[in-house]
Amino acid sequence: MNVTRRQFLQDGSLVVAGSLLAGVAPAPWVGKTPPFPRVQRMAERPDLPLRTDTAPELAPLNVIVLNRLGFGARPPDWAAYNALGSTPAARFSAYLAQQLNPAAIADGDCDQRLAAQNFVTLAKPLTQLWADHTLADDYDTFSLPYRETVQATWIRALYSKRQFFEVLADFWHNHFNLFGWHDGVVSVFVHYDRDVIRANALGNFRQMLEAVATSPAMLYYLDNAFSSDDGPNENWARELFELHTLGAENYLGPLDQSAVPGYSTGNPTAYVDNDVYEAARAFTGWRVRDDDYDPEVGNTGEFFTYTPWHDRFQKTVLGLHLRNDRPALEDGRAVLDAVAGHPATARYLCTKLCRRFIADNPPQAVIDAAVAVWTANQQAPDQIKRVLQTILTSNEFANTWGEKVKRPFEFVASALRAVDAEWAWSDGFQWTFAQLGQALFEWPPPNGYPDRHEAWTGTNVMLGRWTILTYCLEGWLDDISADLLSQMPGNIRTPIAICDFWIARLLGRAMGTDDRQELIEFVAQGRNPEYDLSQELIDERVPRLVELIIMFPDFQWR
Repeated sequence: MNVTRRQFLQDGSLVVAGSLLAGVAPAPWVGKTPPFPRVQRMAERPDLPLRTDTAPELAPLNVIVLNRLGFGARPPDWAAYNALGSTPAARFSAYLAQQLNPAAIADGDCDQRLAAQNFVTLAKPLTQLWADHTLADDYDTFSLPYRETVQATWIRALYSKRQFFEVLADFWHNHFNLFGWHDGVVSVFVHYDRDVIRANALGNFRQMLEAVATSPAMLYYLDNAFSSDDGPNENWARELFELHTLGAENYLGPLDQSAVPGYSTGNPTAYVDNDVYEAARAFTGWRVRDDDYDPEVGNTGEFFTYTPWHDRFQKTVLGLHLRNDRPALEDGRAVLDAVAGHPATARYLCTKLCRRFIADNPPQAVIDAAVAVWTANQQAPDQIKRVLQTILTSNEFANTWGEKVKRPFEFVASALRAVDAEWAWSDGFQWTFAQLGQALFEWPPPNGYPDRHEAWTGTNVMLGRWTILTYCLEGWLDDISADLLSQMPGNIRTPIAICDFWIARLLGRAMGTDDRQELIEFVAQGRNPEYDLSQELIDERVPRLVELIIMFPDFQWR
């Protein structure tokens, strides 16, 4: 049987996801009858977060914004958001203006938490990372930049006020995915996160593309650092077309380049294998200063072009003819210009952004509007920011709800934020979270973690969510705590009042009547729900109530 490289990667992704999920620890009630009717129905319908009949009621705009442009709301966020204006539109406009200018947002609490960790790699420039960690003899030192970046990413997601920027960094990390534990990546991952992803997240896509292409992390991950005229390696070139720019839907296979529609006018509408092969030749000689092949080039980890390895002969990429004897840098940059400026790239990237921020199947109208802005601002230093502003101020953004399900990172971060948890990194947390299938920066193939509900709403994923929620809120993980009882006013003591407090607090809106009634019955346990509970019963039931609300679809939509 012939298996293409693409099929191998896709199959590999499934195997990885399956192996990750196979080790999910069961929820406490697995193997027994779920204790409450609603829980029983959830067990019977593992796809519950995916609405299967009618759309959920549109959530208030503040709920949409805080759940979709950030990792959910911490308790003070509701009041802070509502203080931004006198109408929903005014509040949203003010919030968006803040979040699109993250450098202007004071972030002292998050900064202090980062400083308290005494991270030693986050401020190091690339050459120092290389000297101190890539060249280190022991693996702990070698991998420290990656491990510190993972921890810093969690701290920022949980405590930064620059929430939209953190969500956007997550988007770009997935788009330009690297496997963090890769030998060529792990010791310079700080550089990739800081100088490539975060430095360009709201900037210009063409500039971001070159930052990616010249990063030692990507050069090693997709093998371009070893590509020479003796044997051009196509890995980087193929993913550049298929995953980073034009997208697989614009791949026409082994077709002759001249047969692609639009080729005769210099504007081919799609790409073929030969475009990939020719692009691979254009990038030969794009290397990293290391001592693998030639000690005379230095050993600093910096990008450079190595003339002896560059294919100097003519090439044709997307109808663009590159003459003989051009420098390697000039050849590669010409390809980056061609793919970044191609109309298919605008459609592909705008569709992905709309999918992340609106719906799995985003409306075509908002995609078209985003493409128009993308194309009109090809050279603008804030091209990406302008496109995002178009998407986020569209009617479709404000009038869509329940079309996205939180991925595991979003779910856990939003749950910890909602209960105002104190969090610290631990091996126990790392292991437990990894069972959900989205350990940060650990997706081996280059296509990034899936961004559609099908990947995240299966039975094992749901069980994993419940498990980690139990671990975090019931003291099973020593370094995570949430003092739920102190957050509830002392005069709230009846099952009805307790439920209404936590529903509003966690969701920012009301629940359906039937769902609310089931929560009340759970807290009351046969007692009159209008009568006060003893402190002992409150202490016992509030944590479980909070877990139940967080496991409801209402919390997991975004």
